[in-house]
Amino acid sequence: MPKNNSYLKRFLIWRYKYISQKNFVFLLSILVGLLAGLVSVTLKNITFSIEALLEKGIVFSQNQLYFILPVIGLLLVFLFVKYISKRPIEHAIPSVLFSLSKKGGILNYKKIYYPLITAPLTVGFGGSVGLLGPAIVSGASLSSNLSRLFHIDKKTRTLLIACASAGAIASIFKSPIAAIVFAVEVFSLDLTFASLLPLLIASVSSVLTSYFFLGNEVLFNFKVTDTFALKDTVFYLILGVGTAFGSIYFSKIYFAVLKFFNRFKTSKQRLIFGGLAIGIMLYFIPPLYGEGFGFINNLLAGDHLSALGKTPFDDYIDNIWVVITLLFGITVFKAIAMTTTFAAGGTGGIIIPTLVMGSALGNVVAKIINNIGFGFHVSEANFTLVGMAGLIAGVLHAPLTAIFLIAEVTGGYALFVPLMITVSMSFILTKNAMEYTIYTRELAEKGALLTHDKDKSVLTLMNIDNVIETSFIKLSPEMTLGDMLHKGVAKSSRNLFPVINSEEQLVGIILLDDIRNVMFDQTLYNCTSVETFMHNPPDYIIYEKDNMHRVMKKFQNSGAWNLPVIKEGKYLGFVSKSKLLTAYRRELINFTS
Repeated sequence: MPKNNSYLKRFLIWRYKYISQKNFVFLLSILVGLLAGLVSVTLKNITFSIEALLEKGIVFSQNQLYFILPVIGLLLVFLFVKYISKRPIEHAIPSVLFSLSKKGGILNYKKIYYPLITAPLTVGFGGSVGLLGPAIVSGASLSSNLSRLFHIDKKTRTLLIACASAGAIASIFKSPIAAIVFAVEVFSLDLTFASLLPLLIASVSSVLTSYFFLGNEVLFNFKVTDTFALKDTVFYLILGVGTAFGSIYFSKIYFAVLKFFNRFKTSKQRLIFGGLAIGIMLYFIPPLYGEGFGFINNLLAGDHLSALGKTPFDDYIDNIWVVITLLFGITVFKAIAMTTTFAAGGTGGIIIPTLVMGSALGNVVAKIINNIGFGFHVSEANFTLVGMAGLIAGVLHAPLTAIFLIAEVTGGYALFVPLMITVSMSFILTKNAMEYTIYTRELAEKGALLTHDKDKSVLTLMNIDNVIETSFIKLSPEMTLGDMLHKGVAKSSRNLFPVINSEEQLVGIILLDDIRNVMFDQTLYNCTSVETFMHNPPDYIIYEKDNMHRVMKKFQNSGAWNLPVIKEGKYLGFVSKSKLLTAYRRELINFTS
């Protein structure tokens, strides 16, 4: 045995003797939080170093040629994927959610460092995406592989992956409470003391890591000076409706752009077309360049001219309605630029682009109210912040995360009431219009989505392979009744027999009840075939298509006790209701214990 494995084995034995499972989870939460914080800090520093190098060493910005840079970044990511990683880029958080529901929380160790390469290349060269998603997937992969190293069970591994995700958010935004709420809302954790304390520990340790390396540096420099007034309630409701429509647009345009890019046959074609599209958008709307934190901070400071930067429309910038139009253009095109970056082969996250879009939309609504001519006045900075929360609530279906994130970013709860008004309106309208989010739609279609509904989550966690039984004696249609009795019934403990043709296809089934009244009539043994007695099953389970939700529904609708499983058009086995319910009960106990 290698020496490293020997040391690990000794440590595990010592741990089982002297450290309880609960305390060990607390210790791992600290470690996971520290590692997630280090990942986030590393990701930010690499990206900022690339940005600084490009600003100092290249004169693109002086010549208004900065829009070329994202294409170079996408090309570098393309070359890395093709010649080094040799595996397609997966969307960050959906890949983590899929691993939790269908892979027991197992993530490939390469996902620890691949995002640390591809995300800085994408964002550092100006790709219109965020760093939070890659930080989450890298931290989650670290947590997953650490759990495997220490032989942690599946349920605790899920909790530690959620801790890593919370740690990444806490480190980037320095908002530990929002990070905990995000893990609960997005990862569908039960908010119990057993899960809350590890999440809290991981978030705090990650925030401390961020403070250690980055000091008191914060993403948004803002303090609330305009407090909430009762007369503004209607305006915040209007903002909630606006962010709801913005959220629906964001999600729909995301899937529409991806669908459009799927028409291209090769990744080279997607890179070329996507790179050109991003370059054109950046030329006309410079704030789409990169993550967009500078844009948000300028809006919060009331400096919309700096936020918009140098555009082809500078001659008309003195007109407030031109400013409003340009800001609304950012609201519209940020989602397109972000999705185009993904479709062209870039890596990143959607949370920070959502904040950028929400800030622009909130500022637009405030400017319209202030300049429409009815004598109304609202705080543009407050609407900028609350707009960010409204869009986060709508796009991610995470209202509490949105509220606490902005509350922590502003350093207090002065905007708590307007946040609740706008966020609740945005969430209600968006949830009614779109059941699933960008993160969850594809997973829901695959039957791989974990939710707060315990019944659905247990079915999602179940694996159909574990409930398929193959110990059935197969019959052929040409077999005589006598042969069926001697070779099938006499040798089987089952009362069900699949009838299979020469191509291993299921052509029917026979129940013992179907032949009970003739099985002792020897005159029929040689003149009657299996084909005479067989009939179609009540329903079929298609291995490639049917998840456990559909399987359970088919049993409910058909009233059958056994249903055949068909894989690639051929008979595979049967699923029995009794085994299905036994497996369900076992998984439910594991899920809720």
